[in-house]
Parts: sequence; C-alpha cells; structure tokens
Amino acid sequence: MNSAGVDSPLLRCSDLSKYYGRQPGCIDVSFELWPGEVLAIVGESGSGKTTLLNCLSANLEPTSGTVEYAMRDGTMPNLFDLGEAERRFLMRTDWGFVHQNPADGLRMAVSAGANVGERLMAVGERHYGKIRHSASDWLERVEIETGRIDDYPRTFSGGMRQRLQIACNLISAPRLVFMDEPTGGLDVSVQARILDLLRGLVSDLGLSVIVVTHDLAVARLLSHRMMVMKDGRVIESGLTDQVLDDPQEAYSQLLVSSILQV
Repeated sequence: MNSAGVDSPLLRCSDLSKYYGRQPGCIDVSFELWPGEVLAIVGESGSGKTTLLNCLSANLEPTSGTVEYAMRDGTMPNLFDLGEAERRFLMRTDWGFVHQNPADGLRMAVSAGANVGERLMAVGERHYGKIRHSASDWLERVEIETGRIDDYPRTFSGGMRQRLQIACNLISAPRLVFMDEPTGGLDVSVQARILDLLRGLVSDLGLSVIVVTHDLAVARLLSHRMMVMKDGRVIESGLTDQVLDDPQEAYSQLLVSSILQV
C-alpha cells in the first residue's frame, strides 16, 4: 500500500474504455495502483474484467483513455504512446503475467530451468552457472524439487506448471505482476497451496499486483483493495474487507452472498 516516502502511484488508469465494434468490453474505468498494493478485479464472466486486464497490461489497445506507468527513470508515460519494442521490454523485465493456463506462459518444449532462466537473460544475465543456480533456487522457492530442473513442463502436473510459471515471472524482480484467474482450473487442494504460495511471495517481495478473479475467496486472501465490475463498468470499489463484509451495491451483495465461501 502507499507508505511513507511513496508519493506517486505505480500505475494510473484514466477513463479507459474498450469497445469491440458497438459491444463494450470496459467503460470509463479510472483508478490508481500504488507500489506494494494488490488490487483484485472481480465480477462474473462477461463483466469486462479480462478486457480491462488486457488493456492495463498493453496486450490490447483501448478505444479511449490512458494507462500511465511509472518507469524506473521517473517518467510516467501513457503505455500506448510507447513503441511496441518498449512495451515488449517492459513485459519481459519490469512486469510479470501469470496466466490461468500455465501453458500460455511457459515454453513447453524446453526444460523447467530454461523457462526460468530465459527471464534472467532478458534482464542481461549471461553467466550460465549463475542462471542455473538462480533457477534452482527459484524452483525450490515455489516448491518444485530442484532435481526436476532439466525436466520438461509437459511432464509436470497442473499445479506444478502453475508454480513454475510463477517462478518464471518473479525471478527477474518485477515491480508489477498481472494475474488472470491464477488458480482457475486447479483442484481445490492445489488452489489452496498456490494461493498460500502467492500470498507469501507477494508479501516477501513487496510486489504490486493486479489480479482478475471470479473467486471472491481469492480476492480476500490476496488483495488489499478490490473493484467489482458489471457490464463493463466498475460499480463498487474499496478496501477488500470493507467491500466483502459490507457491500453497498445490490449486485455486489448478490455476488458476495452467492459466491463467497468463508
């Protein structure tokens, strides 16, 4: 969360809209994300949360509005004023993106160690021994046996693939991580382990995170603040516990009563 000495947001979204022809994906979304803050974007399927995430992460160009990001040199440009190469560099270095399907974030035809090591090479590391040592450390950190460093992700279980994808994203010390339904599609027991792992790593590393989920239990466990979306619009936002314990909007009340298991 914004703390002493931190006087500007890491990311600022202003009046962001995305239309697919006449069909709205998201409409007039504005918010700020502060260093070290975890923001959950929640809503049912079709609410616009994934469209919003893809615009925020520069995977999708908005119809109108801006997404400004605080670069390491102190500037805060609109992401869509940057060149394609500059945006790709951000994605490889300063950002992480944890996909719901780990195969979307991994190279299945290379080893676990190579998947993790590629991120280090993207930020300039060239020493093979150091890359392998760091990859081994991170496999251990995400609870994958280091003896599997040369195994291919296709031989891993779904939960192991997701933990490997998390290691690939975090090894380069990104400042901002986007997560799209990070526990979706996993067995309940595996979801719990992944969530516990994520919560610990986010806290230890002081990461800023934007997580999209339809699972309000995920939002409660991971986020400081949340936004509820319906029909492309943010209809309620606030501190996570406040929104979940005392939702103000009728839709939020329905969402909480029908989905949240506590």
